[in-house]
Amino acid sequence: MNVLVVGSGGREHALSWKLAQSEKVNDLFIAPGNAGTADVGTNLSIHVNDFEAIKQAVLFHDIKMVVVGPEDPLVNGIRNFFEADDEISHVAVIGPNAMGAKLEGSKEYSKEFMMRHNIPTAKYASFTADNISAGYKFLESLKPPYVLKADGLAAGKGVLILENLSIAKLELEAMLSNAKFGEASKKVVIEEFLTGIELSVFVLTDGKSYKILPEAKDYKRIGEGDIGLNTGGMGAISPVLFAHDGFLDKVEEQVVKPTVDGLNKEGFDYKGFIFIGLMNQDGEPQVVEYNVRMGDPETEAVIPRIKSDLMDLFEGVAEGNLKEKSFEIDSRTASTVVMVSGGYPEAYEKNKEVTGLNNTESLVFHAGTKIDDSKVLTNGGRVFAVTGMAENQEEALKAAYTDVQKIKFDKLNYRTDIGFDLK
Repeated sequence: MNVLVVGSGGREHALSWKLAQSEKVNDLFIAPGNAGTADVGTNLSIHVNDFEAIKQAVLFHDIKMVVVGPEDPLVNGIRNFFEADDEISHVAVIGPNAMGAKLEGSKEYSKEFMMRHNIPTAKYASFTADNISAGYKFLESLKPPYVLKADGLAAGKGVLILENLSIAKLELEAMLSNAKFGEASKKVVIEEFLTGIELSVFVLTDGKSYKILPEAKDYKRIGEGDIGLNTGGMGAISPVLFAHDGFLDKVEEQVVKPTVDGLNKEGFDYKGFIFIGLMNQDGEPQVVEYNVRMGDPETEAVIPRIKSDLMDLFEGVAEGNLKEKSFEIDSRTASTVVMVSGGYPEAYEKNKEVTGLNNTESLVFHAGTKIDDSKVLTNGGRVFAVTGMAENQEEALKAAYTDVQKIKFDKLNYRTDIGFDLK
């Protein structure tokens, strides 16, 4: 079968790397891809939201399955586009339709879904510019820190966690009245702050049955000790030591089952990944958010731990028989360290030549790279995700950091303390 992976980051490189190992995959295409995906398939210079160009590529290359990496095309209805077109309606799309993608596309919608299905989460309220004064009062009813979330997609930057009430009110005004995050913050969800340790649980579902993938913990802030500005993610660890079997059993019973059952009851016809951001609050799971795709850089730690044929699992999703598919997880630890451009997550330069890639032994997933005249150049804020695998976290991190030090480009940056809180 010919397969197309939509996206250009480390997540898509990891998915493509795994799919390329399957005997069920003939030709693999990635749109638009990066310098790393070019090593495992054929890159197509197509934007993730150019559905018409994606259709033409699918027809030209006789592609039978499309695996959607990022959230944007899912929220914009790429699966709906395929299902509504007779020429491509037979093509399997791994990813929810626009209705299902609202779980990520609207923070308010996802919270309402959790409430309808008794899924544990923080108390919240939603506000617009028309009732901003009520928002101020709701903030006053909470204890710091204060959590403000833009309702819509804001490229991972729409969540603010603030210690000061006055600043929280000013930021609420900036979001609602001054469009701080554009259309995404026309509505803002204010939440009670959850204490505890975060982790992410990933589910693959055909809408009725599911497989729970390895859990992971990522590190979002730019600075050592998890301080400073939020980023798309500076590293990840899988498995998560504190997520023992008893806790994960609670996650399955209190979160995963009611989520999948709720999607089925509400007629979502959900086929794809569910990323569940969780807080372990005194041994009890609380849902922070849903995403409707795999996380990044968690994917680069999770996918290498799946021993089963990923294409076989995706066929189970498409055909509705996922429960019949075998599923095996590697017991080893995967530790991912992200290398970024200097200045990220604020202003940074691109087109820096990369050297040292041929000297590495770890898995090196490209996130923001391109090929120019046979050279690998930086092409984004997050450039590489380097994943070491070993019997324990310490050895896995040692392997990853050993190879991080071999890769060179001008003004690179990375955190040296990934996994510091899991020892």
